[in-house]
Amino acid sequence: MGELSARSRAIADEQGFVETAYAALDRQREAYSERLREVRAQQGHESAGALSERDSFATHYEDNLIRLRNVENRLVMGRLDFTDGETEHIGRIGLKDEDQEIILLDWRTPQAEPFYRATAAEPGDVVRRRHIQTRMRDVVGVEDELLDAEASDGLSDLNLTGEGALMAAMATARDGKMSDIVATIQAEQDRIIRADSNGILVVQGGPGTGKTAVALHRAAYLLYTQRERLSRSGVLIVGPSPVFLRYIDQVLPSLGESDIVSTTVTGLLPGVEATGADTPQAARIKGSSVWRTIAANAVRNVLERPLDRPVSFTIDSSPVTLTPSHVEAAQQRARRGGRPHNEARETYARILVEELANQVAAHKEMALEDAGWIVDEVVSSREARREINLRWLPSSPVQLLERLYARPRLLAMCAPELSPEEIEEVRRPKGSPITAADIPILDELAECLGPFRTDFEKRQRAAAQARDAELSEYVKETMSSMNLGGGIVNLEQLTERAAGSGPQSSLADRASADRTWTYGHIVVDEAQELSPMQWEMLARRCPTRSMTVVGDLDQRPDGSPSGGWASILGRLGSSARIENLTVSYRTPATILRSAGRTLAAAGVSVLPVEAARDLPDCLAFTAIEADGREGAVVRSVKERRAWLDGEYGPGEGTLAVIVPSDLREGIAEALAGDPGLAEYVKADSAGLARIGVLSAIEAKGLEYDAVVLVEPSRVLAEGPGNLYVAMTRPTRRLDVLYSGELPAGMA
Repeated sequence: MGELSARSRAIADEQGFVETAYAALDRQREAYSERLREVRAQQGHESAGALSERDSFATHYEDNLIRLRNVENRLVMGRLDFTDGETEHIGRIGLKDEDQEIILLDWRTPQAEPFYRATAAEPGDVVRRRHIQTRMRDVVGVEDELLDAEASDGLSDLNLTGEGALMAAMATARDGKMSDIVATIQAEQDRIIRADSNGILVVQGGPGTGKTAVALHRAAYLLYTQRERLSRSGVLIVGPSPVFLRYIDQVLPSLGESDIVSTTVTGLLPGVEATGADTPQAARIKGSSVWRTIAANAVRNVLERPLDRPVSFTIDSSPVTLTPSHVEAAQQRARRGGRPHNEARETYARILVEELANQVAAHKEMALEDAGWIVDEVVSSREARREINLRWLPSSPVQLLERLYARPRLLAMCAPELSPEEIEEVRRPKGSPITAADIPILDELAECLGPFRTDFEKRQRAAAQARDAELSEYVKETMSSMNLGGGIVNLEQLTERAAGSGPQSSLADRASADRTWTYGHIVVDEAQELSPMQWEMLARRCPTRSMTVVGDLDQRPDGSPSGGWASILGRLGSSARIENLTVSYRTPATILRSAGRTLAAAGVSVLPVEAARDLPDCLAFTAIEADGREGAVVRSVKERRAWLDGEYGPGEGTLAVIVPSDLREGIAEALAGDPGLAEYVKADSAGLARIGVLSAIEAKGLEYDAVVLVEPSRVLAEGPGNLYVAMTRPTRRLDVLYSGELPAGMA
């Protein structure tokens, strides 16, 4: 009765505070809504400057309204009681009351650190840490951790019973989307989240240690603490697959951050889509850093060619001669400028046009400065254009790479580091689809080549630049006359609004469309999978080398490389520092031990990870007949789906069927064809399905309440790391279906 009374008092007390916090949130929302209404009402015969300023303020208010709406659920997460009798509540964002006094601390503030760091051994000034569970705006539970018993005499509403906030979160059904962990961040995770942003921070952690959650919360933390810097440059999130990006897409908005670019590595090259597939051997060859040298050689040797002998022709009845020395001198001067090939071509061509124009002028016994029309004659000469262009060909990255792949002799000339067998492996005809492994090479070529534009595009660009310069000067004068620019808007923002790129052009939109955009910070998930050329792409987009790199070397198909992260990161490894996550919160201990034994038996030693919990009957093995494999999978999935319904309620919880790559299509068809499962296998409008059929590679970074693993020996044959991934996806239950023998050590 006393415990119930204490719990009731605690819930009632926190309910009162939660209502106060939501009232403050509602006031903020209404204030921004009112300002937005006022700005939108200011329509009439405004000047361009006033119109642009109005649009900028409207965008500012709209962005803040979106941020405040995203933090609606679980706004208040906890409370700290200190030895001096003071209390602080911790929430998703900071809030003030009507007197502008802080009533809710943002979880990212230094004052909130004890909520995640304080322990009974080192409590600091904290007497009690209280976790507050809410459902929308209602408090449904509280749980207290007493950190300083000697200072707790004044606490009459202690509620020390309960499952624990972290364990309660793990027992909740997955819904196909990753949830934030802001209410349950553990001390070792918090230390990494709040680490400084200098250099490359590598977060190594085994399955279920919260690597992805830590990386995303770190992004939110840096956006909070370095708002001014990162609001200009942005944060890039790089994930292993579109499925993974959909899985995490709610986390940062729920933390009040949405202006972030998230993509796969292949999505970093605007306008190029990878629809083809390489053999594993071809992908390995293309991933080598030697392609940096090959790309430079290709531009120099294929597109910038010497003239072998003098070439003579006439321009306006005047004889002219282009000599090898003329071409060589023009090429050398163009290269000295350090500009990319396509841009330097303008310098090269101008020098040769001037040389030929001088020859025409001399033949006509005229001074070139008095006869500007001669230059026009040279430019319009077909022979002159042909001879000049042949020695410095413009090209797009795709055009050049297609030539290299289609012509082995040409590739061999540019790539002496590749063997004849390797050159043959990457050979393919022109017009073949671009593959994922081509993207980093194309990016390298784009860096060497620079923008490729037709003559029409060049004229359009020149006209646009002239308009932009004129508009920028007008906006500058308008701002000066109206005494604007000292607030939340600046010249660049107002010029964009007046030019029509306006509110709809967010930082994320602009960064995604610009290959040369550089980010203030990059987060890379499943980083152990990236090739050296993919790391080059990322390094190019973050010159400051401010990165958070998370992954697990044991989850590579072939296991951890002998050189560890230094060998993965290549030339970036020298500036990296490594932090380890050692506790698995997702995977039950029984499953984790089985996975470790299996890899050990396969000759792979995994880094030790301690499970935070174990569950009874979480691992089961069922022998099946190979001929009836699809039927056995259907039966197992039906049984597990019914179990999820019983555990969480009808339609709740998620299940993955992880299969060898060559069985994926057949098993997916069998499940989709079963009347009792079809509706659960079909993806909804958000691309989510309650039951997913995936290969081990596709399952990386994801988690499910239950997993049905089919033919583990065949998954092991794809790579020990793949089986390690497959076995460690579930939070509650792993069912293993096998024909033949189980991998050694599994059972």
